[in-house]
Amino acid sequence: MSLAAVDLNLLLMLDTVLAERSVVRAARRLHVTPSAVSNGLARLRAVLDDPLLIRSGRGVVPTPRAAALAPALAGALRDLDHAIHDGGFDPATTDREFTLATADVGQVVRLPGIVAALAARMPRARLRVVSIDTLAATGGVAGTEVDVLIGAGERGPGIHAQPLYQEHLVLVARARHPTIKNRVSKHQLAALRHVVVQVAPGRGNRQVAAGYAALGVDRDVAVVVPTYTAAAAVVARTDLVASLPASLVGVLGPRLALRRVATPLPPIATTVNLIWHQRTDQDPALRAFRDLLARVAASGGGAKLRPSARRSPDGSA
Repeated sequence: MSLAAVDLNLLLMLDTVLAERSVVRAARRLHVTPSAVSNGLARLRAVLDDPLLIRSGRGVVPTPRAAALAPALAGALRDLDHAIHDGGFDPATTDREFTLATADVGQVVRLPGIVAALAARMPRARLRVVSIDTLAATGGVAGTEVDVLIGAGERGPGIHAQPLYQEHLVLVARARHPTIKNRVSKHQLAALRHVVVQVAPGRGNRQVAAGYAALGVDRDVAVVVPTYTAAAAVVARTDLVASLPASLVGVLGPRLALRRVATPLPPIATTVNLIWHQRTDQDPALRAFRDLLARVAASGGGAKLRPSARRSPDGSA
């Protein structure tokens, strides 16, 4: 017998009668007449070729076939109800895989906290972390490969963004640099050679370049690298300097013996956002995952931003 031959409304009716052990009480619960329940059961008996329910006193008792069917039927209807009303999402039992795109700074500074929070909130869930390069290659958050981006911005139709925190860029040198102490002048800054990050989240490099231009200093670029962590590693082993996110310096600075250096440059900061697409906006599991990311970011240091309404990176609602 094909399942297509069975009216699902009849299965719901049978489940209710099995639970109530009474046609009258089942009819009341389903908001139909007792005769409608009786007629529905008659149709289901014909399809399943079994009496299903036998009168006993003022109620009914299931046949062996109905008794064996009851737990599977109840579970299937419960799962269907969950799927319709809330996506069937239960943080304690979900084995959903979430895909997060973030730059190397987020992977070093905040990923451990994200993993710990996910293990506590959704112990059976899985997390896949990809680079910004992977995000770009797969169509961004508008595609189907990445659920959420933590970054400075992505524009386009259907893009949602929630500000998380501000990231400040600071100049660093190795602790035993032969000519740099805790502060450099404009003249000293012009004489230094720099490591520049070519592929970085947000406007960091452009802001740094603009700061040097406003100061009237030509930055002498010695090395170009793809990540901030690579820049930190180079600075730690050479006499070069680099502008790095303060949060990354807080984590790697003590390990790599890096020193923050005060400069006459204007403050350089960028807003880091939680970014997703309208396609996933109403998904219960992804809403919970985004809430988790926001809580971790709020407790992860940096200049926290006041909660605000969702907006696109260009400031529109």
